[in-house]
Amino acid sequence: MKICVAGLGIIGGTICMSLKRAGYEIYGFNRSPEPVRYALENKIIDGCAGSMQEYDVVFVALPPEATVKFINGTNFKDGAIVADICGVKQYIRDEVYKTPRNFLYVGCHPMAGKEVSGIQNACADLFDRASMVITSDKTTDINALEIVRTLTKDMGFKYIVECSAEIHDKKIAYTSQLAHIVSNAYVKDDQIDGCIGFTGGSFQDMTRIAGVDEEVWASLYLLNSQNLINNIDCLISSLTEIKERIERGDSDGLKNVLREGRQRFDSGKKTADRQDITVKKLK
Repeated sequence: MKICVAGLGIIGGTICMSLKRAGYEIYGFNRSPEPVRYALENKIIDGCAGSMQEYDVVFVALPPEATVKFINGTNFKDGAIVADICGVKQYIRDEVYKTPRNFLYVGCHPMAGKEVSGIQNACADLFDRASMVITSDKTTDINALEIVRTLTKDMGFKYIVECSAEIHDKKIAYTSQLAHIVSNAYVKDDQIDGCIGFTGGSFQDMTRIAGVDEEVWASLYLLNSQNLINNIDCLISSLTEIKERIERGDSDGLKNVLREGRQRFDSGKKTADRQDITVKKLK
């Protein structure tokens, strides 16, 4: 099996490293040459990619719009598997199926990352405790899906989560995108100035993802806008309720609201049986 990774950033680089660790021969492609040079010098890839028609599997590790542009502008091998790793899935899926394709598409989203970017921050074990979300529907080729599952296991992921692109985008709006928005909004308070020495773990948790790349994340928010708006509206409603209790000095009401949040969190941590989401532990 000949594999190419298109897009040698932190996630693309980690895909290369984790698959090489598993014994695969990996080729890399990047729009700018420096990440390719770095990957070759550090033996992250076995070679610079040639024509995409040479490869049985191509992982596209690019931002959403760039992913669509790359897929639309590339001639892939007949029957090749093309798997994107974007943080939104419905947009990519819809764009892929706007026209007949000679390749087999599978949507992926590795639930792993760092606050930094670039292939120099890639590492072979980044996926070892993480989940890979794989999206599919009735149009997805079963054999292609099984190959992606095998590659996911070989990359070292702990879990495979499978669902539709629609379910993925609803969940990720809440678990990832909303969290980044809250962190970004939180640090805009003037009290951020001179806070060193007053911070503990809670501050670190709240601010860790405040400084992400706006070019990447603005696009993800806009491509998943309705799901994200729904979550923001829900958050505003919850914050308003807490604010009103505090304003009124309503101790019992405030305790009730906080208790409801604690109980909802405890119940939400339990794995729910859902027909539209499957979770498989790999190790």
